[in-house]
Amino acid sequence: MAYLLGVVLFALAILVSVSLHEAGHMLTAKAFGMKVTRYFVGFGPTLWSFRRGETEYGIKGIPLGGFCKIVGMTPQDDDVDPADEHRAMWRYPVWKRTIVMSAGSITHFALALVATWFIAVSAGLPNPDFPNTDAEARQEPAVIGVHDCILPGSTLRACQAGDPASPAAQANLRDGDRITSLNGTPINNYGDLLVALRATKPGDTATIGYVRDGQPATTQAVLAETQRPPLDDPKGPVGPVSALGIGLRFTTPTVVSYGPLEAFGATGRFTGDMAVGTYEAIKRIPQKVPALWTAITGGERDVDTPISVVGASRLGGEFVENDAWLGFFMLFVSLNFFIGVFNLLPLLPLDGGHIAIAWFERARSWVYARLRRPDPGRVDYLKLMPITYAVILIGGVFTLLTVTADVVNPITLFSR
Repeated sequence: MAYLLGVVLFALAILVSVSLHEAGHMLTAKAFGMKVTRYFVGFGPTLWSFRRGETEYGIKGIPLGGFCKIVGMTPQDDDVDPADEHRAMWRYPVWKRTIVMSAGSITHFALALVATWFIAVSAGLPNPDFPNTDAEARQEPAVIGVHDCILPGSTLRACQAGDPASPAAQANLRDGDRITSLNGTPINNYGDLLVALRATKPGDTATIGYVRDGQPATTQAVLAETQRPPLDDPKGPVGPVSALGIGLRFTTPTVVSYGPLEAFGATGRFTGDMAVGTYEAIKRIPQKVPALWTAITGGERDVDTPISVVGASRLGGEFVENDAWLGFFMLFVSLNFFIGVFNLLPLLPLDGGHIAIAWFERARSWVYARLRRPDPGRVDYLKLMPITYAVILIGGVFTLLTVTADVVNPITLFSR
């Protein structure tokens, strides 16, 4: 029940975000005097509507977004009443059109920033000093978390009958113990521990020095066997190695809470990191298409593959089901930021495509004026329709792939 509640809540949050996106377009257009004839939440058949002034507001039957109709978005719009010609959007200065077209993305950014600030002062934001790479993690003190069993390979699942018992647990090691030596070799960090373990053989009896509650002690453990790649090549061939049945227990806190004023700086830093991450994610989209197809056709789902609204809502359900509300709200923040950036890409029919054309027209007019040549006028959107249709087709296929993958082989972050 909690899972379904989370799915519905996250889907509703996305719908509200998209509705506010369209409201951003509408409110800025009205502020500049442009004529907005319709503002609707959803698509398809109209369920309910009312008219206030010159604008019809309402709700449609398919809750998958929303739209607002601004008169004369392009010079080729043929539904402009002659009495409204002077209010057609394309007739307004380029800076006003830029504000109107970017208002949707600005709304997403505002939602992300406000939510991030509230998270910073309540639950806390990810610690910028927390190790983000294997190399950084190996420099952490060798404070361990003890597993119940030895899992085969890199499998992530609960222990099952038949899995070998954890040597560390049998040797009475506990969560929070700091390993200081292995077979007489000093251990200064977790990387040293991994190297020392690789120097042993499965079945060897290892003498382990450790510190618990400030008191040094020693114990012995008969090492088990598992399959791992080389330490210096995580994607290399796997082979048999010794296993102690432990993992790194980070001493660096994963999140940091801030005061109301400090939270502004933390929000800015987090947003900068998110911008870099979003850029990298968009850049990787083409190479992730084969991984999506692999997931659809029965292969393992790569957690780094793109997700659709369906996948995001399912993850939202998992977060609520596992009482991980911080993850729920962080997903909301990252999704809003991604949508804001994506909508500004200079491609039709995205908002960024309209902005790019507006500034191209302005730059071209300036150049022609310097050359004392007649102004070439507005871009003919009809000539750009083949490119627009191509973008819509590619986007549609990609959306179909992500939705299908999220239905038949979704990303899961928790064992269910």
